[in-house]
Amino acid sequence: MARRTARPQPDRTLELPALTRDCPACGGPLWAAYMTRRTVTTLEGTIGLRLQVRRCRDPLCPRYHVPLRPEPEGRIALPEHEFGLDIIALIGTLRHAQHRSVPEIHAALARRGVTACLRTVTNLLDRYDELLALSLSDVGRLRRITASAGRVILAIDGLQPDVGHEVLWVIRDVLSGEVLLARSLLSSTQDDLARLLNEVKEALEVPIAGAISDGQDSIRKAIAKALPGVPHQLCHFHYLREAAKPIYEADRHAKKELKKRVRGVRPIERKVEGRDDPEARAIRGYCAAVRSALTDDGRPPLAAPGLVLKGRLEAVAQSLDRVEEKRGSRPN
Repeated sequence: MARRTARPQPDRTLELPALTRDCPACGGPLWAAYMTRRTVTTLEGTIGLRLQVRRCRDPLCPRYHVPLRPEPEGRIALPEHEFGLDIIALIGTLRHAQHRSVPEIHAALARRGVTACLRTVTNLLDRYDELLALSLSDVGRLRRITASAGRVILAIDGLQPDVGHEVLWVIRDVLSGEVLLARSLLSSTQDDLARLLNEVKEALEVPIAGAISDGQDSIRKAIAKALPGVPHQLCHFHYLREAAKPIYEADRHAKKELKKRVRGVRPIERKVEGRDDPEARAIRGYCAAVRSALTDDGRPPLAAPGLVLKGRLEAVAQSLDRVEEKRGSRPN
């Protein structure tokens, strides 16, 4: 869809000179040919860039009249892009680290004052995935990271932000904490995952001492096929979750019973509609606290939802008790 609004005007202007003065091909001087401009939107605002472009004037040079742009330009934005690398990095973090959807990312950018459409968010997310894949495919980088420990322990897991979309598979070295490979796959069969493991295995110069996963059947078979004889261990988090299943079921039942005792928040809110006195604002605040306690679950086994709900409701009750002590009665 075509742009319907004008681009924001630059908040400030930044002049970037070309630092290289000698031609990388012939060694001759690079002459200042012309100045060009571009506008880049970043998290700190819209920047107008004035760029000095240099050229070699030697007709016999293979880089004759080839423009050489300022080196610092690449730290701010990709070529021919309107948005800076900091925005691309933020979009990638919101998507893959915080599991936000595209509309949620779009709303987060709007709150930061970044004007962009939904399609732009999708395109920038694709650029993030491409940059990540390019970085992770650097064999020299993988070997430098894993050389110090002399061995690696692989952790493999898949992330599916939305149902029906591709699954992003990530293979990480537990010892260094670095991601060794990230790849989106339409299917997650044994052979697909085995190819990813083989790709990492061939790129490394150190032995693979072990593997960790959530125990998914296709992952188990892929590790057995690609890494024969390598010990395979269940992830500690998934191990605790499986061990805590009986406790989790009891906690879930307790949470269900607690919810039954705090129904009826909406009728209380209706009684104070249209009122703006301090008591009405306090009542709406308490209703919002109860509603938040009911909808915000804990994450078992590390945070039992029933216990989390019990703690929050007790905090609301204790606050009401303090109000009653000060006023001699609860809010009406």
